[in-house]
Amino acid sequence: MANTYSASPGQRVTYTTNSGLNLVGDAWGDPSHPPILFLHGGGQTRFAWGGTARTLATQGWHSVSLDLRGHGESDWAPDGNYMIDSYVDDIRAVLRHFQQKPIFVGASLGGITSLITIGEAAEPVASAVVLVDITPRTEPEGVERIRAFMGGNPNGFANLEEAADAVAAYIPHRPRPQDLSGLAKNLRLGSDGRYRWHWDPQMMNPARFSRDPERLLAASRALKVPTLLVRGKLSDVISDATVQEFLAAVPHAQYADVTGAGHMVAGDQNDIFSKAVINFLAGVKPI
Repeated sequence: MANTYSASPGQRVTYTTNSGLNLVGDAWGDPSHPPILFLHGGGQTRFAWGGTARTLATQGWHSVSLDLRGHGESDWAPDGNYMIDSYVDDIRAVLRHFQQKPIFVGASLGGITSLITIGEAAEPVASAVVLVDITPRTEPEGVERIRAFMGGNPNGFANLEEAADAVAAYIPHRPRPQDLSGLAKNLRLGSDGRYRWHWDPQMMNPARFSRDPERLLAASRALKVPTLLVRGKLSDVISDATVQEFLAAVPHAQYADVTGAGHMVAGDQNDIFSKAVINFLAGVKPI
């Protein structure tokens, strides 16, 4: 990681993975404080966590929100490898730069990455984990809806308004923002003048969407650290049944159900989500 740091919010940090990819992140708070590593969902960027990461920095944590490979400003994989083990290997490399074992906060793809990284580690690598709207088993209809959204508009958008319309159709319960500057951070402007999502289209390989629920359940049963599962009440990706299966596998896990939120919990109800995480972390002892 670049070892330059200022006290200003959103300090840019860069990590190099074992395969030579550069992963870009933002950091808030004093780097000597206990770290929290935020890992976004597929098709998102590190900006998904900005509000919560800043809030937790004011609570005495060192927050790092990372763009996963193929997302945001992080490098795309030249070989198109976006299978889950490549993400896990990347995060194992990132962990070498932390002096303390971080708390993982992972949504969807980031949550699966967190679960395997922690649950399959030979030695403890985390102080705690927060899984956001992801369980070992997921609902096929919800996953298919995500895939359809990510695969839609392959030719991009003529302007930010078109992109905002696509998001509003995908997330009808969320008010359409008047200020589109936040949305712009999740898009890249091509040489043809069109906006496209800030991720590598090679991630749409159908194999990437395959899941091994038995592997994820085994990783869940291996969790020894404090664990919180946060579900969006409106989510169609996980359900009462998949939540109960996870809680049976991890009896010590805490559970929070966020009313008014869908699969992208932090973006839908950031204040409620942040409060749930803060309350959970009050009982976590960093190691």
